[in-house]
Amino acid sequence: MFADSAKVFIKSGKGGDGHVSFRRELYVAAGGPDGGDGGRGGDIIFEVDDGLNTLTDFRHVRKYVAEDGEQGGKKRCHGANGKDLVIKVPEGTVIKDFESGKVIADMSGDNRREVILKGGKGGLGNMHFATATMQVPKYAQPGQPAQELWIQMELKVIADVGLVGFPNVGKSTLLSRVSNARPKIANYHFTTLNPHLGVVDLNDGQGFVMADIPGLIEGASQGIGLGYSFLKHIERTKVLVHVVDAASTEGRDPVADIRAINAELESYNPELLTRPQVIAANKTDAIYAGEEIDPIERLREEFEPEGIKVFPISAVTGKGVKELLYHVNELLKTVDRKPVIFEKEFEYQFQAENLPYTVEHPEDGVFVVEGPKIDKMLGYTNLDSEKGFQFFQKFLKDSGILQELEQAGIEEGDTVRMYGLEFDYYK
Repeated sequence: MFADSAKVFIKSGKGGDGHVSFRRELYVAAGGPDGGDGGRGGDIIFEVDDGLNTLTDFRHVRKYVAEDGEQGGKKRCHGANGKDLVIKVPEGTVIKDFESGKVIADMSGDNRREVILKGGKGGLGNMHFATATMQVPKYAQPGQPAQELWIQMELKVIADVGLVGFPNVGKSTLLSRVSNARPKIANYHFTTLNPHLGVVDLNDGQGFVMADIPGLIEGASQGIGLGYSFLKHIERTKVLVHVVDAASTEGRDPVADIRAINAELESYNPELLTRPQVIAANKTDAIYAGEEIDPIERLREEFEPEGIKVFPISAVTGKGVKELLYHVNELLKTVDRKPVIFEKEFEYQFQAENLPYTVEHPEDGVFVVEGPKIDKMLGYTNLDSEKGFQFFQKFLKDSGILQELEQAGIEEGDTVRMYGLEFDYYK
């Protein structure tokens, strides 16, 4: 089956940790700190590849992780940066946050390359923490953590004109006649599983891209059958061409078919019905001349008062097709031909500098402060040194934790517990 969507996990590289070391040189009695910085983690980058037209590859590989930055070294050596991971996708791929469904990026139009997740920054080595009063800092900064996300990718066909209709009405036959597309054609329902694209060339250099949107069924907008996934492809089209079996060779009512498909379009996205429409009344070569009601006139009486023109055609013989194409071309001149680009709705919020924490006051009278923010800070702070403890006190004040403790009613002499460490509070 045509792979037009995929769920994958992506993760950028973690920043390398800063290093703690001191110079040890001959004839130097007390060398200073020389721990180097960690390297930057690799980014996750999406890039359009014109050679791709499906998301099939992502059905086999569902996890993509960029390289971590290397740890800093002695003698002020900077850790190597992690390699970026470039993920190739076909044009028209919309990347969404899986949990919220919001658009992260639309790889269409001019957007050929976009960084989706940034790698973590490398941590500073201990050489950055030396001061006049603290010449031997025994702590360094860890690298920022990686960013990770489950994403949903959807491939939405980019075409000017979309052919819509129930299965087996002749959409594939019409597309193969008017363009360079070669879809598989057979007399079976749901033969077409791929949205095929073809370029229609008219005189004087005019033309447009036409897509054969696979057959819909009633209930498609509610996810019945295969229709829901195919409805995605219609969102980018500028003009909709209803292809119907005017001869009712399978007993279908062409008027009812058009009403049913428009109902599905409206249910999926009401904005779709604001786009120009035209009806290609196909299989006219199979209409019996002796029928009481001319099916073409019936279609015209039903839809032309609504501004939807009806063109009798035969996709097999080519009769009436030229007139249909030139009318579609004129309709395209009335609309903006720029591709529909889905606006960004989701921005990954990197939490390394704004991690959460909690301040609680249990019944035993001890104030408990916990959370990733505290855990991260304790990880690179040497509380055994006076300078390190001052550094930690400044962090508690600048981050607003001390203010929250005071609002919670802490008084001098009360105990504060942080991950097994206990302190007495004094102003």
